[in-house]
Amino acid sequence: MAETKKKTYQSASGGKGSKNDVQQAYKKAAPTGSAGGLRVGAVLLWLAAIAFEILAILVFKGVVNLKFMPQIAQLIAFLVLDLICVIVGSQLWKRANHIDPASKKNKVKFWLWNNMGVIVAAFAFIPFIIIALLDKNADKKTKTIAVVAAAVALAIGVVTSIDYNPISAEEKEAAVGEIQGDVFWTPFGHVYHAYDDCQALNHTDTLTYGSVEEAINHSRTRMCSFCAKRMEKEEGIDLTNIKTDNQDVDEEALEAIPEAE
Repeated sequence: MAETKKKTYQSASGGKGSKNDVQQAYKKAAPTGSAGGLRVGAVLLWLAAIAFEILAILVFKGVVNLKFMPQIAQLIAFLVLDLICVIVGSQLWKRANHIDPASKKNKVKFWLWNNMGVIVAAFAFIPFIIIALLDKNADKKTKTIAVVAAAVALAIGVVTSIDYNPISAEEKEAAVGEIQGDVFWTPFGHVYHAYDDCQALNHTDTLTYGSVEEAINHSRTRMCSFCAKRMEKEEGIDLTNIKTDNQDVDEEALEAIPEAE
């Protein structure tokens, strides 16, 4: 088994030090914002995105003309602003969905809630693309550049708006109910770990820790599959209803993990 690195621990509420030092001074982290507030912010940004799209359409049609900038520069500027609003709004919406996820019992709402960013991205660029393509009087060069720019922005907006790690209300409730104590996660990882000596963390110098609810609120919606198997084996906890990483676990490597103290 590879030697486990000495780690620095960081509380979800801030502060660094050794694990014992941080836990002695541990304070439960405040909720990661308000789901309602985040959703309001997302909607406002998405409305701004649509407004920038409308401005881009008006510039393309010659209705709006900022004389200090060439037409193509105006189009690119408004499409970029459109994209920024789409992306930031989608990140806020995804964070809100992790704090207050929809229930899988309502399949329509669950799908809509987890794909809203993608839907908005489509509305923020596809009408512009259609209008530009159907305009037979537009300058060919301007038309080509505008359509390509909008198509690229659409692709970026869709990719960044997808929630690759959605969670349902039932899965979050099960995780909060079953997993007690602190869990751990890395700055750029997508899962949380029940054990700080998990072999998947051997190359990580800094860990953030907090409750499983805090981990999910920080978009770590799945438990590491190594930790899940170990928890079932050592603690007999049923993780059937808890969202776990879908990677295959090396059973021999799992056997090599020392028993928790």
